[in-house]
This record gives sequence, C-alpha cells and structure tokens, in this order.
Amino acid sequence: MVLSRRFFINLALASLAYGSAGAGLALGRAESVDGQIDPSLLRRALDGLEQHHDSISHRDFIGVADFSLPSRAPRFHLVNVADGSVRSHLVAHGRGSDPAHTGWLDRFSNEPHSNATSAGAYRTGSLYLGAHGRSMRLEGLDPTNSNALSRAIVVHGAWYVNDEMIGHSGMLGRSQGCFAVADSSLPEIMARLGPGRLIYADKA
Repeated sequence: MVLSRRFFINLALASLAYGSAGAGLALGRAESVDGQIDPSLLRRALDGLEQHHDSISHRDFIGVADFSLPSRAPRFHLVNVADGSVRSHLVAHGRGSDPAHTGWLDRFSNEPHSNATSAGAYRTGSLYLGAHGRSMRLEGLDPTNSNALSRAIVVHGAWYVNDEMIGHSGMLGRSQGCFAVADSSLPEIMARLGPGRLIYADKA
C-alpha cells in the first residue's frame, strides 16, 4: 500500500486539531460532513489494512467507525487513502451494545443473538436487496467480529438514522448490530466502499 506525503501531513495536522475539533464533532448532527477522525483510531485502521492485505482487494477508500462518540455525531468516516480527506456520516450501533438506550455504545460483542455491534476489521462484500432495502454484506476478519456473516451484520439504510430522530430524542435509534446509516448517506457509502474494501470499527 502506498500512502502519499499529503496523507501523512493531513494525519499530523489531524493529530493537532482533533483535541479541539473532536468536542465540536461530538455535538454535530449533519448526516454527511467533512469530519475530523481520531488519529490513533485511523492508525489502527491502517494497521488493519496492512494486516489483512491479502483479504482486501481495493485500498482506495476505507471506512472507520468511531464508536467512542455518541450516536448523534457523524462517526462513520469515509477516508480517501490517497490524500487523507474524510467524509463523515451518521451510523447507529446495536441495541445489545446500548441496552439502556443512552446513545452511547457501552460494549461490543461477537456473540450470536446479542444484537450488539462488533469491533474489528471487516471486508465489504456483495450488494443485495433485502428486508432493509439495498444492503452490503460484511465479513469479519478478526476474532472480535468473526461471526459477522453468520449474524447477518451488514450495511443498510434505516429510518431511525437522520437529523429528525436526533432532534426528537437527542440520539439515533439502534440496529440489531448492523451498520445502519441514513438513507441519504447510503449511495455515497456504497459507491466508496464497494466489495473488497475495509471497514474498521472500534473506540478511539
């Protein structure tokens, strides 16, 4: 994998800016914005890209989900690996990860029927039309998310992921462990993260 000098300059600048900008991001409600990404989490995602080199066919874009942020924040980051630019979207976590529905992810789980979000590196798979409309299959590449396929953890659009839901309750609804995004965000996410790319999910 070849990363440009500009990418590393942007990463260094992000390290300096994140301390102040991250607090503002946590209060943001835009479904799609040019966002700040935690540099340490980005480095872990890039380490995952290297570790799973043989499993990831395309390395132009990666997705990074920062579940240390509340669900009201645009915390699903589309990262252009060539230049380090970022586009950020809302994403829901699983109800099993937030049983009290506080809007914060409390725990990860890889267990079947847990309805929880799993941490780790995922490979994006085929697109299909399912119960939630247009969706994308995911394969877990780490021990922490190895059951993703059997648990039917996918990327899909959801009615409970949007600004209106945040305005009403201060948080998004919860999925059954899937990466549920706004219907308006789905086309861009699908276009950038088609089959054979990496999504990395964890807390910063």
